[in-house]
Amino acid sequence: MRLLLLLFLFIAFSLCGYGAGATDDRKVCTTFRVLSDAPVIDGLHDDPAWQGIEWETCFIQHEPYEGKEPSQETAFKILYDDDNVYVAIRAFDTNPDSIIRRLTRKDDIDGDFVGILFDSYLDYRTAFAFMVSAAGVKMDFIISNDGENEDDTWDPVWWVKSFIDEEGWTAEMKIPLSQLRFDKDKEQVWGLEVIRSLYRKDELSLWQRIPRDASGFVHLFGELHGISGISPKRQVEIAPYVVAATERFEKETGNPFATGKLNRLNAGVDGKIGVTNNMIIDFTLNPDFGQVEADPSQVNLSAFEIFFEEKRPFFIEGKNILNFPLNFFDGDDMAAENLFYSRRIGRSPQYFPDLESNEYIDMPSNTSILGAAKLTGKTKNGLSIGILESVTAKERAEIDREGERRHETVEPLTNYSLTRIQKDYNEGNTFVGGMFTTTNRFMDDTGLDFLHTSAYSGGIDFSHSWKDRTYSVMAKTYFSHVRGSEEALIGTQESSARYFQRPDNDYAKLDSGRTSLSGHGGTVAIGRFANGHWRYAGFIFWKSPGFELNDIGFMTNADWIMQVFWAGYRIWEPFSIFRELNINFNQWTIFDFGGNLNYKGGNVNFNMQFKNYWHFNTGFNPQFSGRSNNLLRGGPSILVPGSNSTWLNVMSDQRKKFTYGIMTQQNWGNQKSSRNQFYGIFLSYRPINALSISMNPSLNQSDREMQFIETITYEPDNRYIFAAIDQTTLRLSLRLNLSITPNLTLQYWGQPFISVGNYSDFKKITHPHADKYIDRFYTFTDEITYDEVDDVYQINDEPGLSYQIDNPNFNIKEFKSNFVARWEYTPGSTLFIVWSQGRSSYDAGGEFNLRQDMNDMIDIHPHDIFLIKLSYRFGL
Repeated sequence: MRLLLLLFLFIAFSLCGYGAGATDDRKVCTTFRVLSDAPVIDGLHDDPAWQGIEWETCFIQHEPYEGKEPSQETAFKILYDDDNVYVAIRAFDTNPDSIIRRLTRKDDIDGDFVGILFDSYLDYRTAFAFMVSAAGVKMDFIISNDGENEDDTWDPVWWVKSFIDEEGWTAEMKIPLSQLRFDKDKEQVWGLEVIRSLYRKDELSLWQRIPRDASGFVHLFGELHGISGISPKRQVEIAPYVVAATERFEKETGNPFATGKLNRLNAGVDGKIGVTNNMIIDFTLNPDFGQVEADPSQVNLSAFEIFFEEKRPFFIEGKNILNFPLNFFDGDDMAAENLFYSRRIGRSPQYFPDLESNEYIDMPSNTSILGAAKLTGKTKNGLSIGILESVTAKERAEIDREGERRHETVEPLTNYSLTRIQKDYNEGNTFVGGMFTTTNRFMDDTGLDFLHTSAYSGGIDFSHSWKDRTYSVMAKTYFSHVRGSEEALIGTQESSARYFQRPDNDYAKLDSGRTSLSGHGGTVAIGRFANGHWRYAGFIFWKSPGFELNDIGFMTNADWIMQVFWAGYRIWEPFSIFRELNINFNQWTIFDFGGNLNYKGGNVNFNMQFKNYWHFNTGFNPQFSGRSNNLLRGGPSILVPGSNSTWLNVMSDQRKKFTYGIMTQQNWGNQKSSRNQFYGIFLSYRPINALSISMNPSLNQSDREMQFIETITYEPDNRYIFAAIDQTTLRLSLRLNLSITPNLTLQYWGQPFISVGNYSDFKKITHPHADKYIDRFYTFTDEITYDEVDDVYQINDEPGLSYQIDNPNFNIKEFKSNFVARWEYTPGSTLFIVWSQGRSSYDAGGEFNLRQDMNDMIDIHPHDIFLIKLSYRFGL
């Protein structure tokens, strides 16, 4: 048998023609209809249907040595019938004992794997990917925008088995046509790519060669011919579910709502309905997301909202179709800004009633989602459509006062909707798109007048590439319009996004009589993005002062004009000690709409992998002195010192059972204005193929001279009170993943978190635009005293003016954990068993003592949630 294998490989390699003479012509694979019994999906390829069908071979290396002969040969066959596509893949291996077969959870493949990708639309931009590891773990995702986006939240129903033998390993797949999108042409032509990853060499090989420096991916696929006489399938799936949960928490004497326990039973329905083969409606009624992992702990001392990733299955599946980022940047805070932020739907109530000393409250933690539906798909002529509608409930808090109950509305009945379209032209080289969103609140309670009654936003995006997609020009423009009471619009104008009330703001004035506000923004980029070692681009990005998205979108601040230049040099062929190397240069300046230069800076960064498979990246970021419009939180702008920062990350060979890495970031504020240090360690160990353990401890030490405390209202000049802060934050994330089978997994995540802040050197801002940093504030000495009894600071600012501020010191201790047992007992049907625990405490100690803080955390009474969720999918 081994001799036959070697003979097969010799013939295949001889016919393929690797290296400099290898062709980049588009390959064609011909499939055949199943004429007898369909293959049994067992990974063996011994069914009569497979016999007599020629293997497709001639794979070519993609990484690390593009265009070279792969270390091991791969072959595949494809069959079809009226309902399914069948795929057989043979991954030859001359050392079968070296095949890495690690059991993991679905969509988290580790080890050797193979996969097939279909561009069944044949739009040269969209592909449906089906992957399987040597251990039989599935992964599936949709590629859109010609490889720019990968959506691994797509969860189709399909079957696959893998098998290891003396020739290597095999995979056998059955993919229902109902899970693919294609037209009703009698003779079908699909785009096709087949891939293989040889884990021990970190080697990726492809059936159809695609250059590493290509702009895009899908448009370079080979083709699948031979499919005829099939009809598009309408997908109809209904998945009712039931949830039983019980909570245990600390009982509070006298509080009728804190009884120490709470039980609940809930039910709902999720589903998919195919309007056509190309258009699918996903819906959920009374959804429950109790199995979703909690957000990591954070302490936010800034004026801006923290962005948290979406984790709820309904909203993350197909998220790329409903995506409209404000800019083209990646990897920084601005990358989160988007016309649609799905976590606005079902958010925590935005109003908390005032309580008397003898009152208790039962406050909803989240707004209930009554229902949500989305229509997504793509037509034959290249029109992509995404529509989402959702309604959240009117939420009321119940308040008890000595046995008497009353209710107050804390969140109104709200409708969220959005429409997203994109149209491809010129074989995918050009696209035009748009998006429109609405938020409408039905308010019948004057206590909620601080909320907008309605909010609208929209945008248009455009991209065109030329010269084999080497060069591209991209543009976006967008608008916003919000309406509400005068109270609501004052809050919008005075929010941290714009601070219209700034006394030196002479171009966007606060108008207390407003009942609406409009704004606009956009971004334009042009550059070279592919085909060669050098890539470069220039960007312009702006948001007008009135721009506002935070009813259904996400943004941190408006009043922003940014210019960016980027250049990068990439070497992907191994050389010297490097497996690959990337160098990037960035430069930026930021203005406000008053023409003031706020910030300017740049960075240079290096990312590399060595031939021993270790990764290393580092960079340096100088930020020059500038001007902040938000540091005084509604006060005048203030000049701020520049800073210099650097970072370094090292990661060991991730193919090994034990991997580790170190991370550090260092920042020095000029004129000793700040010092920030971050240290992190990553440890991962896989003692057996089915179990992985990872740990990520980190320490952040921050010393800042200027931390905002409070604004003291005083005529004619307000007092802006600041202090120096010494903040220490320690966290540790622990993960354990046990995969009993590819469909039965146990996962645990736990995170202890401690953050301590100690304030000193209280000061007031005096001359915010003084040339010298130390002349911009005055540090209190004899004017300030601490009252230990009331835990406040008393400040005698000047004759006739005294005030007090609460002690701002803090010591926050939290512990969050999540245990999830997940069993997909049949494709699309799942049983979850969940245990979540939270512990949290706060005091004003301001002293970091690791042993004492950990002991205190253990003593905190836990809040435990035990939950069982069962869903069953019906295919109609």
